[in-house]
Amino acid sequence: MVKQFLRLKLTLLANAFRRGPLVASAMGLVLIYSAVLFLIAISAVANLRSTTVEVAGATLVVFGSAVLIGFLVMPLGWNADDPLDPRRFSYLPLTRIKLAALLLLVGAISIPTVMLVGLTIAQIVAWSGTVASALVSVLSGLIVIATAVVGARLASLIAARYLSTRRLREGFGIVAITLVVASLPIAVMLALADYQSQVLPVIRRVAAVLEWTPLGVAFSAPASAATGDSSDVVAKLAIALGFLAILAACWYFLMGYVLARPERSAVETYRSGLGWFRLMPATPLGAIAARSLSYWARDARYFVALAAIPIIPIGMVAALLVGGIGADVIAWIPVPVMCLFLGWSAHNDVAHDNTALWTHVSAHTRGADDRWGRIVPNLLVGIPLAVVGSIITVVIVGNDEALPGLIGLSLCVLFAGLGISSVSSAAFPYAAPLPGHGAFIQPQALVSNAATVQSFTFALSILFALPVLAVVFFNPFTELQPHWAAFIVGVPLGLLVLVIGVYWGGRIMVRRGPELLALSSQN
Repeated sequence: MVKQFLRLKLTLLANAFRRGPLVASAMGLVLIYSAVLFLIAISAVANLRSTTVEVAGATLVVFGSAVLIGFLVMPLGWNADDPLDPRRFSYLPLTRIKLAALLLLVGAISIPTVMLVGLTIAQIVAWSGTVASALVSVLSGLIVIATAVVGARLASLIAARYLSTRRLREGFGIVAITLVVASLPIAVMLALADYQSQVLPVIRRVAAVLEWTPLGVAFSAPASAATGDSSDVVAKLAIALGFLAILAACWYFLMGYVLARPERSAVETYRSGLGWFRLMPATPLGAIAARSLSYWARDARYFVALAAIPIIPIGMVAALLVGGIGADVIAWIPVPVMCLFLGWSAHNDVAHDNTALWTHVSAHTRGADDRWGRIVPNLLVGIPLAVVGSIITVVIVGNDEALPGLIGLSLCVLFAGLGISSVSSAAFPYAAPLPGHGAFIQPQALVSNAATVQSFTFALSILFALPVLAVVFFNPFTELQPHWAAFIVGVPLGLLVLVIGVYWGGRIMVRRGPELLALSSQN
């Protein structure tokens, strides 16, 4: 049976390269890139042998903990259709303990595990200065490999059992992307900074926290052996073995739980009450606003895209930090950019309705009511974001004088973006994801004006922010403080564009109602 399981695993690995030349080429490039990074990491770890015990210990604790976190967390966001799901082997005449052992064995045969073995060997080389530290590094390395394999299998089983819905996977994907983007500026700054004076003190502080946690305790044991602290070595290895035992027990009992129960399926849940419809006024505008708020809370096309909005400013701030731009300039990026994307996000709202737009057309809804109702969620989120976010920004930067200007700019791009979107979604809609589909699934269309509409509406939203920025940096109103002048210019300008856009878009909505219904229904 072991032979069959091993053959199955090798076949699964080979099948990854049999999905067409494009996929095979992409996989090959990823492997080459990973191999280069792997060789660099091995060289760096092995070279720690020439440093002090303290430096080597702190570096390996932080680096090793990050690798172990990857094994424990990344499978949660992977495809929930796990080919080594225990339920696929439930028909085989195997006891639970034997099935668990076989799945762990074949789970160890993977490219990440091979890389982890290489890093473990490099760690042994780094601690080869004394016999005691070398032996302890061998033991801790074996524990780390076993912990990574068991933890990855446990995470995969949790994902297959409890994260099998698209909504949960997309939510985890957004979190993962956010963490990756947030880590990029940290990685770049660490790479550019002086290791001894800037990076090493940070690593020491982080290692002091991690060395007695289940994540870093196995990596810190060889350092204790190198300093001759045998009691710490025993305690750390005991904690590492205990953590491994807990993961193995969780894997074993969760596998038994999954095998004894049918597979979970997506079940629709129904809530009593009217929800947002109870809170909104009983008017056409209130009904449309309640429906829009419900979409934001339940429709993956909305909440996944909205959750991605904070990611863009993070990347922009990271690039500016690396470029050495001052905090006073960077302060004008995060909140206004989020408000900009929040206002722009409604530029194709009508196309998302699909056949639900029929209720608007058949009820002869006033165009202004339709336009105002659709942007209520954006206003409820955007206005507090502009005010509270600006306050937090000036507190962090330490420039209280910039608060009015920052609020004025943020509200200007929010209001102007919503006004432009109110016209765009009625005048220039394009094919959008169908209800029930993911936010990143774009339907096929013979002719699509999506790129043109997106670019034009986005550029127009930025255009209305230029007067506010001009007032801030070139203040023509010499009798006013520039930031207050920006507030006085920005808020009325944004409101003017918003009101004009809502009523102009409303007129277009009424005039093109049947045409818009036909377009949204065929998406």
